[in-house]
Order: sequence, then C-alpha cells, then structure tokens
Amino acid sequence: MPPMNHAPVNSIFDTEFTERLCEMFERQICFNQVLGLQIESLAADAASACLQMRPELIGHFTHQRLHGGVISATLDAMGGLAVMAAIGARHLDESAEARLQRFGKLGTIDLRIDYLRPGNGPAFRATAQVLRLGSRVASTRMEFFDAQDRLISCGAGAYIVS
Repeated sequence: MPPMNHAPVNSIFDTEFTERLCEMFERQICFNQVLGLQIESLAADAASACLQMRPELIGHFTHQRLHGGVISATLDAMGGLAVMAAIGARHLDESAEARLQRFGKLGTIDLRIDYLRPGNGPAFRATAQVLRLGSRVASTRMEFFDAQDRLISCGAGAYIVS
C-alpha cells in the first residue's frame, strides 16, 4: 500500500505527528485496516473518520445491513483516536515521537453503544469527542452516521491513559 499522505482538516498538529498518527491508526492497527477506517479530521479533543460498506462488513445479508460489531468496533476505535489527539494536543511542546510514545498504555476500560437505526448505505462516518482527559482516565462520546447524515448509533467510552 502507498504511504499515507494526510492533512486532516482543522488539525492543530504538525505534519509529522499527523502522518504518523494516521499511519498508526489506519495501517498498524490491523483491525482498523480490516474495517477500512480513514481519518477525515483531527482536533485537540475530537476526531472523525469514514468507512465504505463492503460485503465482508455485512451482518444481515437479506437487508444488506452493517454488522453491529463493525459499528461497535468503529466507535471504540474513534474514542481511542480522539483520546490520542487530546494527549497529543496536551503535549504540543514535545516531539512527535515523544507524543506518539504516550499511547503505549492506552486501552478501553468501558464501552457503551446504543443502536438507533439499521446501518444501511454505501458509506458511513464516525465522530468522537473527548469529554474529559484526566491523568489516568479519559471519557469520550462517539456517534456513527450513515451517508445521509442520519445518526445510526451513539456511544460512550472510558479509556485508561496511564
């Protein structure tokens, strides 16, 4: 695969950090690659990404609906990405390498997903916002939309950061 060449909109981050974070999220976390997640934007406390419907992501073959596990995994990944962005923004005075090293202990503590509508359509977008970044735990809110920008699912997550 060709190297990433991202410039997410509204990014406060330097190019090196952004490209390496995108590479980590989209390529090195292999399950995100299976999902087909592509980062659209990064901000100091939020992130968004998109994914395209593919046959291997279908959960209900009769209705061609997205599998609920794809939605859940996407929202979990987005919560983690938003936390990574918030950690990166908190330590802008450090090198990109030092900020990326801070993600080593990041992990999901708790995840709640509410499924509101069936996941139908050609493409989807997911967003996440950090509600609080503490020294040990971060709390996030996530949303999952269809191609018509209808809310399909929402969630809340807690992540260990140290």
